[in-house]
Amino acid sequence: MEPRIGVFVCHCGTNIAGVVDVRRVAEAAAAWPDVVYATEYKFMCSDPGQGMVKDAIVKHNLTRVVVAACSPRMHEPTFRKACAMAGLNPYLFEMANIREHCSWVHEDKEAATLKAIDIVRTSVAKARLLEPLQARVVSVTPKVLVVGGGVAGIQAALDIANAGTKVVLVERSQSIGGHMAQLDKTFPTLDCSACILTPKMVQVAQHPNIDLMTWSEVESVEGFVGNFKVKIRRKARYVDEATCTSCGVCLEKCPKKVPSEFDEGMMTRKSIFRSFPQAVPGKPVIDKESCTYFKNGKCKICEIFCEPKAIRWDDEDRVVEESVGAIIVATGMGLIDPHGLGQWGYGRFPNVLTGLEFERLNNATGPTGGRITCKDGSTPKSVAILHCVGSRDRNHKEYCSRVCCMYALKFAHLIKEKTHATVYNFYIDMRCFGKGYEEFYNRLLHEGVKFIRGKAAYVTNQALTDEETGHLVVSAESTTLGQVLRVPVDMVILASAVAPQKDAEAVARLFGMGRSPDGFFMEKHPKLEPFSTATDGVYLAGSCQSPKDIPDTVAHGAAAASTAMSLISRGTVEVEAAVAEVLTDSCSGCKICQDVCPYGALSFHADTRVAEINGSVCKGCGTCVATCPSGAIVGRHFNDRQILAQIDAAFLW
Repeated sequence: MEPRIGVFVCHCGTNIAGVVDVRRVAEAAAAWPDVVYATEYKFMCSDPGQGMVKDAIVKHNLTRVVVAACSPRMHEPTFRKACAMAGLNPYLFEMANIREHCSWVHEDKEAATLKAIDIVRTSVAKARLLEPLQARVVSVTPKVLVVGGGVAGIQAALDIANAGTKVVLVERSQSIGGHMAQLDKTFPTLDCSACILTPKMVQVAQHPNIDLMTWSEVESVEGFVGNFKVKIRRKARYVDEATCTSCGVCLEKCPKKVPSEFDEGMMTRKSIFRSFPQAVPGKPVIDKESCTYFKNGKCKICEIFCEPKAIRWDDEDRVVEESVGAIIVATGMGLIDPHGLGQWGYGRFPNVLTGLEFERLNNATGPTGGRITCKDGSTPKSVAILHCVGSRDRNHKEYCSRVCCMYALKFAHLIKEKTHATVYNFYIDMRCFGKGYEEFYNRLLHEGVKFIRGKAAYVTNQALTDEETGHLVVSAESTTLGQVLRVPVDMVILASAVAPQKDAEAVARLFGMGRSPDGFFMEKHPKLEPFSTATDGVYLAGSCQSPKDIPDTVAHGAAAASTAMSLISRGTVEVEAAVAEVLTDSCSGCKICQDVCPYGALSFHADTRVAEINGSVCKGCGTCVATCPSGAIVGRHFNDRQILAQIDAAFLW
């Protein structure tokens, strides 16, 4: 039976029609073999546009449908559904992208129109050979894994748990809390960060639906949307959590001190430690790498003074396996290493601090009990805050880190409040975009903070005048005055660029995610799905996706939780049918496909010596199809006949 093809060309307002003559495209399509109906419409994705498709299928007895519009990622599901509602198998639909692939990348209208005709012709050629496919429905495990215990992970875990679904929250540090736990005050309200965060941390620990695993890391992920198998390594704590009373005597008695990661190396912690006083859980762990007993077999002072006898020297790492239906990745962000930015003197001058170091200096639990002092203990009389250190810089990070302007303003206020010092803000632009942010900026103007519009060029201790002697000197060009300034100060604070975590690449591979050019995890769609990923069932929360302040991080975490819950609550999920398939008679068992599959969808059976594809995991990317030397793997919905037909159609003149 010859196919009966319908072609529908979209104007997309002026997105397509402003460059492409859509009427000519439709008229050209109407003259091709097997095309029995062709038309154009302003917005094919609208209800009337979808109605046109459904009506035409019935009226013209269409057996194939081609819609020439925008990206399939945007609207292919829309038109597949429309076809299904009209009784046509959704996989007998093909989409031609004449927006991103044509109108958006060309200015010559004649050339763009001819190219659009060629694109639609290739789609029609493929449509002739499409075959009906059936999607599978699989059940969903009613449990969610949240990876990362910062404020995004905490919010996501609580939202899901409060909805009645079990959550496994994994955090690799001793305590949940993330970077927010390091902060003293939050902008623009100047609320105590710990006062806001600690109650949520306690809720996580006490919630009956949350299994909190700190000092743990995800080791492997297998399976597919709705049915993930996750292995989690629970590192040896050497402290029995059930027996420990959190009395803290062991922390007092331990003689070994090492730099505290939580305090950015500005204070020390013991080898047996909890990250900070409000840590959740409050039970300490022993750092095997620094513990004297693990180095030379001596000490054991913590055990001697532990009344409940909670120390367990024979403790070992345990790998536990969890079955979950969805995964939320909330691994947070890092900061650019300022040692590589030598012009600002970090690491050379003791009174040049990063933003997080100043947070700990200003914190009541920090090295000075919250007093702002220079390294010699003196109170600074002048402080410079340098914005965009590594941000908005083609040599380092081109993007805006979003939080720097506001935390620089917060620092300026706190310094003025505690020391009455003169505060200089060296900035490119003030980006005070959030609720109450611009008002906070205006408040700082009235408090007498000095703003110099110009990026600092360097920081030096080389004095040129008596006024500069004994001070750090910030050199910057004031774009307002049109001249170079040298400003002597006692302390310099660097608003360092927010950056992806150092292990972001490994985490991306672990969970089958992509990364943007800036290194952050790639969302499925920057506008409509900023919390989804290319791997179904894996979602993003917080600043692992892009730099965010606390309100946006919390909102992002809640959005990821809502999306994960929509999957869990359905109970079942439909799995894509356009995936790869192994022709077992042709398979030579070389395993090359297994090595190249980015989703881990291929396995090898030693008994039969053939590869097998898990259709629920496969994303239909075609890597294995292209790689197989035996031609034993075919792609459903994109097989060789269909692709070669498209190539032939592209060369028709």
